[in-house]
Amino acid sequence: MNFRVGHGYDVHRYVSGRKLILGGVDIPFGKGLAGHSDADVVVHAIMDALLGAAALGDIGKHFPDSDKKYKGADSLLLLKNVCEMLRENGYEISNTDATIVAQAPRLRPYIDEMRKNIAESMGIDTDQVSVKATTEERLGFTGHLEGVAAHSVALIYKR
Repeated sequence: MNFRVGHGYDVHRYVSGRKLILGGVDIPFGKGLAGHSDADVVVHAIMDALLGAAALGDIGKHFPDSDKKYKGADSLLLLKNVCEMLRENGYEISNTDATIVAQAPRLRPYIDEMRKNIAESMGIDTDQVSVKATTEERLGFTGHLEGVAAHSVALIYKR
């Protein structure tokens, strides 16, 4: 089989007056993430990993923040579109693995729901989706509660 791997990274800063959406889960917290869409950093990182693996560009190319139709967009719907693009280009998804970097809030209680949401949007089984969370021990912008970052890798293959 022709396997291909991609890496994705995204970061958004905390702001007041927005919901905190991670992996499609509305997480109770005093702040949300700034962004043109729902600013779901974990889903954005996964989309970029998938697009990168297929050499199809990045989310900025396909869903530019200059396009009003993506204002407030649900990132899980954008992820579904990315997976459809991959399949149209002859690719299937083997798995994806994402790491969320956030000092707060604690994310462990929401991980299983994130995995379920992401798998559903991707049209794959939950056991093909890994989501983890870590802190940076109060170092850097995530450690100082300035924002959230996410990394992801994805493995795809040609049908």
